[in-house]
Formats: sequence, structure tokens, C-alpha cells
Amino acid sequence: MFGYIPPKMQRVRRTTWMPTVRNGDGGPHASKFSGTPWLLQGEAWPKCDNCGKPMPLFLQLNLDTLPEELNKMYGSGLLQLFYCTSADPCCEAECDAFFAFTSAKLVRVIQPEGEPQAAKIPAEAAKFPPLEIVSWKADQDYPNWEEGQEYRVNLTDDEWEQIAAQNFPRAGDKLAGWPVWAQGIEYPNCPICHDIMHLVFQLDSEDHVAHMFGDAGCGHITQCPTHPDQVTFAWACG
Repeated sequence: MFGYIPPKMQRVRRTTWMPTVRNGDGGPHASKFSGTPWLLQGEAWPKCDNCGKPMPLFLQLNLDTLPEELNKMYGSGLLQLFYCTSADPCCEAECDAFFAFTSAKLVRVIQPEGEPQAAKIPAEAAKFPPLEIVSWKADQDYPNWEEGQEYRVNLTDDEWEQIAAQNFPRAGDKLAGWPVWAQGIEYPNCPICHDIMHLVFQLDSEDHVAHMFGDAGCGHITQCPTHPDQVTFAWACG
């Protein structure tokens, strides 16, 4: 049950979707955490530009099988995030992987045409058990005080505290909705048109992927609404 939501907040209400998962990899087209990604025929497993080691798959989203309410908002194809977890060297720190459009990660949208490569997960990339996303549970979501004020929602401090006490914006791994910002609003800009990129997926520390982003940080995959092939990942911690 929700507590009191001030009427002024209704115009900034969004729907977010929480993933329901089951153990296992699923097929090559499946939405999943970790496991085996779709790779093109003849494509090598993605490696870190810094250390040269194969990077674990953190997330694959089949954009064609997301909830119908999104109405193909993110386009078509498979959105993939590979992320380097090497500790020696610590590529995450050396490459500033917490910023958008940096190395030690690969974020992309590919079109799965033809037959996928029969990929085997390299030992260095087999760090997390695969979880197939089998369904999505819709929930309502509201912004934090800082982003709410950007949308000119004027509430008292007590009202914003009530919103936060109800776990808004929603923490954890989620599709769409409002981001949890650890250090303030940090939407990146599209490198082509320079417009603000929009949230696709929030990847929280040690939720479905047992990786800690800094000190309990929270990461976000964002996408340009005009150039859907422009995607990136960034995170921050308190």
C-alpha cells in the first residue's frame, strides 16, 4: 500500500517495471542478467580496451519483447551491457568507467539477424550466475526532490520526505521509471545531437548481478530518443 502522494505529483508519475527472473541462461534472444549474449557469427567475445580480458555480460534486453505499454520506446534489437570487473589492473578506476562514454565497458544495440554464434563464456567472464528475465511487474514511480523541482513540482520539505520514505524513486534493478541519483541529476548528452539521453534501465549494486558499483552505487543505461543506437552506462555512489 502506498502512503499519501500529493496531487501535484500525479503529473510526474511514471510506470516502472521490475524484472521477474528464473535461474538459467534462456535462449540467445532472451532478456537476461549475465550468461551468454547474442554474438554475431565470427564475432569475438567483447574484451576490455584497457586490460584485454573478456568482459562479463551484465545485461541483455530484448527491446522487442518489453511491456507493450512502452510502445517500442527504445527501438528494436538487443541492448547489451558488458562491463569489466578486473581488479588487477582495476579498469573500473583506471578508465573512469563510472562516467558515460568511457572504456572498460561496452554498451550497444545490435540487430540479431541470422543465426547467432555458438558462444562459450570465457572463464574470465563467467563470474555471475545467469538469470533469465521472464516477465515484468509494473509499479508506479516518482522522482526525488531534485528532479521533481526540475519539473516545477513545488512541495514542502516534509512532503518530499514522505515521498522518499515510500521508496520513490524505486531502488533496485528496473526498466524505465525515474532514476535513483546518488550524487545529483546526471543524464548524459547524446554525442550526435547533444540532447539529454533518457533512462532505459537502472542497474543497482548487488541486485540481480552480484557486483558493487563503488560504495553501494547505482548505475543507469541511457539512450538518445532521436538516435536509438546511442546508448551508454554510468554510475555513481554516495
